[in-house]
Amino acid sequence: MIAELSYHARFWRNTTAINYELAPAWLPWSAADPDLIAFTWDEAEASEITTVIASMVPSDDAGWEDKHRFTTEVTALLAARYGRWACGWHWAVGEGGGGGVVTHWCCNSHSIGRPAATAAKVVASLLEWRDWLEELSERFEQLAPLAGANAEDHSWHLERAATRLVTVVMDRTGAECGWYGLCHTVLTWFLSSTGMGAEDAKNAVDTAIGGRFKSWTVPSRTLIDAVGEDLAVDLTGVQPYRER
Repeated sequence: MIAELSYHARFWRNTTAINYELAPAWLPWSAADPDLIAFTWDEAEASEITTVIASMVPSDDAGWEDKHRFTTEVTALLAARYGRWACGWHWAVGEGGGGGVVTHWCCNSHSIGRPAATAAKVVASLLEWRDWLEELSERFEQLAPLAGANAEDHSWHLERAATRLVTVVMDRTGAECGWYGLCHTVLTWFLSSTGMGAEDAKNAVDTAIGGRFKSWTVPSRTLIDAVGEDLAVDLTGVQPYRER
């Protein structure tokens, strides 16, 4: 594993009881794609799941292990009820959340409190995560290489997609601690959405990023462009053409 991805990997190993099935960074796009997994939400469903989650919240004097157990059990509950995609509900921005995109949840120590308030945060985070997946699905469709495109056009589309997706992730995470992990996952998902195998997509992104993104560091435009170009050239064998 690339060195700068090591924090990202350690975070999920330490916070998901090594259950990679319920770690969002390891989700294949086929398990996260909202177009493949229906999600029905209404007031009745919101009320029912909020009540269930509130009943699971540990007491005020609960320690780290009890709070960790709560998030693990909630993740299992949501995944069983709605699909594996739901495991990303607490992939929150910053070090406490593992460098994700969710803002309604922070970390166990700050987010777990009174049952009703905690359950409300979980639900808000779940919906925020679903919105993010739906946004990604739309972006993937807009950025996908055109069917039948020649190698040069294909390369250009891949470069454009990579640079735009990196920028979106950077903006949404504030380039805080571990943000590059979400970036890696999003790029892998994008390639998977175009029909590439998950392992090949992961390896291509590993090679393109190459440990060049760092925590708490906004990458330069030049670096973002270089990552996009490297990904495109690696996958097509040709340089993307330049718009005039």
